[in-house]
Amino acid sequence: MSYQVLARKWRPTRFSEMVGQEHVVRALTTALESDRLHHAYLFTGTRGVGKTTVARLIAKSLNCETGVTSTPCGQCASCNEIAEGRSVDVLEVDAASRTKVEDTRDLLDNVQYAPTRSRFKIYLIDEVHMLSNHSFNALLKTLEEPPGHVKFLLATTDPQKLPATVLSRCLQFNLKNMVPEHIVSHLRHVLAAEDVTHDDESLALLARGAEGSMRDALSLADQAIAHGGGKLDANDVRDMMGTVSRTKVLDLLDALLTSDPQQTLAVVDDIASHSPDYAGTLDELASTLHQVAIAQAVPNSVDKTQPEHKRLTDLATSMTTDVCHLWWQMAVASKRELVLASDPRAGLDMVALRMIAFRPAIIFSDNIEVPPAKKPEPPALPVVSPDATSDHSRHVISGSRIVDSTLVQAPPRSVTADDTTQPSEGAAANTASHRPVDVAAGVSSDMHDISEMEQSTEINDGHSSCSSNVDTCSPSEPEEDLPTSRSWPDFFNSLGLKGVIHTVASHFELVNAFDRTLCFQLAPDNATLFNERHQRSLAVAIEQVLEKPVSVEVCLGDTSDQTPARQRELYEIQRLKAAANALDKDDCLTALLTEFDAVVVPNSIRPPLVEI
Repeated sequence: MSYQVLARKWRPTRFSEMVGQEHVVRALTTALESDRLHHAYLFTGTRGVGKTTVARLIAKSLNCETGVTSTPCGQCASCNEIAEGRSVDVLEVDAASRTKVEDTRDLLDNVQYAPTRSRFKIYLIDEVHMLSNHSFNALLKTLEEPPGHVKFLLATTDPQKLPATVLSRCLQFNLKNMVPEHIVSHLRHVLAAEDVTHDDESLALLARGAEGSMRDALSLADQAIAHGGGKLDANDVRDMMGTVSRTKVLDLLDALLTSDPQQTLAVVDDIASHSPDYAGTLDELASTLHQVAIAQAVPNSVDKTQPEHKRLTDLATSMTTDVCHLWWQMAVASKRELVLASDPRAGLDMVALRMIAFRPAIIFSDNIEVPPAKKPEPPALPVVSPDATSDHSRHVISGSRIVDSTLVQAPPRSVTADDTTQPSEGAAANTASHRPVDVAAGVSSDMHDISEMEQSTEINDGHSSCSSNVDTCSPSEPEEDLPTSRSWPDFFNSLGLKGVIHTVASHFELVNAFDRTLCFQLAPDNATLFNERHQRSLAVAIEQVLEKPVSVEVCLGDTSDQTPARQRELYEIQRLKAAANALDKDDCLTALLTEFDAVVVPNSIRPPLVEI
């Protein structure tokens, strides 16, 4: 006897053998046992999930010689004929090859005649969405009120193409995609019965490649058995399917974390040497990043039985959450762009380089634990007014580092009426001393240049930072060509910045300008994309406008309305209000609203594109 493929050999012969479709099996079993049968059933779902199989099981259950039952015997003549596709009372039609209205009319000509041998005459129409509109119209009346001895079983992968008139006349069941766990379990059962040696990793690869289709999984298993010489091995399955091992994907992520393009491209070259499916490689990369994200959100959630458990756990620890989520998004989105690349290998190269280029250089965190550091002996400080200080903490950005500086808390003092009317001269000129701490190295820096007007701090590693208390210090007199806090939004518009730097810098607030140095403040909510390259690019743009060298320093803290982005937002709000007021005063519009009892749709008002 010739070999029968696994997908046909292991087709379910009773409802209890169905895998992953319990919701459909339960409903149909109950209907058969209680004799509450509908005259038309519609089964939908992707390929290979059991639509035609369920329809044939219903046909067996209705025409079994033991009676209408949910457990057909499978031994009687009727069951055997249906299983072999030669029952004269079960008409199985491929709608893809019989789309014309003439075919449908010929099919329905014999509806009124009783079945020849069986209890019911059953019309099983597969891929019913392929019928023409005229065929659907010819089917409607019979489908709605068929004779008592007729049952319609329809199956389709695309129910959206069916007319609503057809859908309303059928009892619809949507068969789900198989989850990988169900596919692996069924494959293990089948291969054990077939006496085929296999490992768990190969079954997992087949389950992922099947994409929810049990038939595809069995077909892939057949192919893999032939490829592996009668056994299933993970490496053979991977070579057959063109997938990349999880180990190489982890190597790629390790290389990406180093931000070394040469090392990263070397790993990509190693992957390309196996001639993989590049879209599948991106899928594997996204899947790995998904597991890393889960491990970050829920520690100890990684399956410890996986061989890569240790490496996944290490990645979850060494990789920041925002980088993980950003790279996952890049991996998923890049699949659409892969077909547009000059070749798939170039597409994978660009994905890896893009992940390096767009990796955030600065990570902002409000939960940084500052290690204790030895406090240096400070120089003699001027007398500080008690009311000039307050509890104040701020993150200061210097290059690509984060510094946490804290002002010394002053003793509380009662507020009098004089304090609220006129500030003292001493309080305006003096601030409390503070000690910045380098979070990365855990060392404290020296205090320099304490003056009556301001305090600035210089970090020991050579990176200078702007004053951490610039909002409490009185700004020094700016140089004539430097912008001020009020003129900064207009000055920003003259820089002609584009892209990400324009977006980031639009949220800068100029808080101080002195000694050819511009000190900006950036709100933490807007600091996600900021890095030291933006800081340098902004300095270059300002130098081109002023034609003089300047330096730029950025602090992390709350901002006011003096940012270019906020000023633009306020300007647009004013324009919108002006447009709304103009409409309210428009006599023609008022007459139209009154005449037709109309109203202006909320949020539909838009200012004119050109100022009138």
